[in-house]
Formats: sequence, structure tokens, C-alpha cells
Amino acid sequence: MTLWENVLAHYGWQGAALAAVLVVLLCVQLWYYLFAYGRIPGYKNSRRRQVLDAEPPLSVIVPMFSEDALFVEERLPLMLAQEYSDFEVVIVYVGRDNDFFEDLLRIRQSFPRVTATKIEQDARFPISTKMALNVGIKSAHYEHLIVTSTDVRPLSDRWLALMAKGFLRGDVVVGYCGLERRRGLADCWMRTDRMMESVQWLARAVAHRPYRGIRYNFGFTKRLYFDARGFSHLNMNIGEDDLFLQRILRDDNLSVVLSPRASVVQRVWGGLGWWTRQRRLYGAARRYYPLAVRNFIRWEPGSRLLFFLAAATAIAVMPLEYKLATAALVLLRYGVVFAEIWRITRRLGERGLRGAYFVYDLLSPFYEMLVALLCLRRDDRVWR
Repeated sequence: MTLWENVLAHYGWQGAALAAVLVVLLCVQLWYYLFAYGRIPGYKNSRRRQVLDAEPPLSVIVPMFSEDALFVEERLPLMLAQEYSDFEVVIVYVGRDNDFFEDLLRIRQSFPRVTATKIEQDARFPISTKMALNVGIKSAHYEHLIVTSTDVRPLSDRWLALMAKGFLRGDVVVGYCGLERRRGLADCWMRTDRMMESVQWLARAVAHRPYRGIRYNFGFTKRLYFDARGFSHLNMNIGEDDLFLQRILRDDNLSVVLSPRASVVQRVWGGLGWWTRQRRLYGAARRYYPLAVRNFIRWEPGSRLLFFLAAATAIAVMPLEYKLATAALVLLRYGVVFAEIWRITRRLGERGLRGAYFVYDLLSPFYEMLVALLCLRRDDRVWR
């Protein structure tokens, strides 16, 4: 008798169907972690064809929507201390404090790399990030642009040098941005969630099917920007790092820069409630993604939840040998998942997350459903 006939004889059609579901869902999970996400640790951008002979000068565009003294005192000096020969930092200040803007202009006396531009804030006509970036792009002196934020700091003085190397092989460059490390379970959850959200688009990017970057660490050329006639979806306050990039991205013009020294880290402004509101805000753009991308994003947590439910059912109602076989499949999945997560965290420079990933692995499908449900309600922060 074949294996399938033995299963039918001992456990009936219900047991056979449950076994088939477990095996299929396990194969889906292994495909994601071994063949999709598993490309990330071994990715080498240097394998792509070189399109420039030397690293280009860079314009770093930084929109500023408040009188952020902490950025001026702590994070701006880290940007200016980059070990790169030719770059400028273009600060686009959106506000009404003339004294603060004068202070920004005076910085140029000590640091000629800094350029400051002001947009007068008017409550009747709110300025979006896209509008501020548009002013910064037009003010930039160089062709190659890096977009970042006042909320982030580079993790090394080689950040710009490595991002510039990305322009050697593409007109669009994307890098990684993590969250700053703090204490507590909520911090571990938020950092792990940011990492795995990034792993999704990084996996597609290294497989030559890109669909986005991250708004705190990406770049493109002026030519691409003006050929596309600027940012898209101007009725939305989001989309500059995904909906716009989807218009200009091709499989042959993107460089993915994966190195802890090329990463930045974002300041955290709150706890899990703040993070969920952020996920809801920026998740509103997903409905405009191509269907293949949306399916790719949904199927990993969806298949994971179904696998756990099927395994729990088998362990609860099936005979002992069936329970042991199910437990073996669960252990096989966890062995593969944690081995790949260990490799990914090393490549991205994330520390202290491997232990917390066990909890995240179990609960994140429910969290994703919560975020999806929240995104069904209109969020006035999204729309202009």
C-alpha cells in the first residue's frame, strides 16, 4: 500500500485531508523563508551591471515640519560627518518661526554643505511631505538624490558612501531603516514588525520584482523624477516611497544596498498604539498595489495562521502517532524559520530580536488582521 492509502485506511478522509493541508501549508512557509526571504542574506548588489564610472555627488533631502532642535544638535551633525567627499544636505523647513529659520541659515557659515529652504506654513493650505520634497529636489544642486527624515540618524559614517555605490548600478537606490532600540516587549514587537515588513519588499527587490522602498532611506535621480512629472497620488499624504517608486522602478534600474553601515535608525515617538497608528496610516496605500504584490504580502502570515490552526487541530483530535508527526512538521518549520531569521538579522544589523521572534511569529497574523481591519475605515490623515 502507498503512504496515502495507509493514511486513508488508518485516519479516514478527514485525517488524510488534514495531513494534505499541513503539508501544503508547510511547503508555502518553506518557500517564503528559504526561497523568497532567504535571498536577502546572500544578496550582492555588485553582481549588477555598472552604469556609472565613479560614485556621484549626492544631495540629501530632509523635510522638516517642526522646530526640531534635537535634529539640529544631534542627527544633523551625524549626517555632516559622513566619510564622503561630495554631498550636500538640503533642509526644507515648513513653518513660521523666522528665528529658527535664521539659525538654519547660519549653520551654513560653519558647514557649507548645508542648504536651507523655507516654505511658509498656512493652516488653510497644509504642506505635505511630497510638496516639501518637491521643493527640496528643485533646490538640490546634484543629480543624484537621497531622501531621509529628521527622525532618523545614520548608523555609521559610511552611510552615504555605500548609498552612493548603489548609484553605480542603478538610478534608484533603497536601503534599510530600523527602529531605535529601547527596553520592553512593545519595543521588541515594533522593531521586529518593522524588520519583517521591510523583509517583504526587500525580498521582492532582490528577486528583481521591486515595488517599494522606505521613506527614510531611499534615493533616485532627478531625471527619473522629472520624467515621471513628480510624485503621484497628490491627493494623498503618503505614497512617496511606494506608489511613486512603482511608477519609476524597473527590474534593471534598482540597487538594493544591504549593510548595517548603510542603514539608518528611526526615532520612536510612542508605544504600540503609536506604531499601530503608523501602520494604519501608511498601510492605506496597499490597496493601490498590484494584485501580485498584495498576494505576496498576504500569503505568508495567512498560510502561517492556517498552518498553526491545522497543527493545533491535529494535535487536539488525532491519535498519538499523528500528533508526533504534526509536532515534527512544526519543529521542522521552526528550525528553518529561525535559521533564516538569524541570517537576516545579521545582514540587516538588527540585534536582540531572535528571542522575541518566537512570540511575534505566533501572534503577528492576528496583528496583521487588526491593521487590515483598521485600514478599512477612512483615515483623514491620508487624504488632502
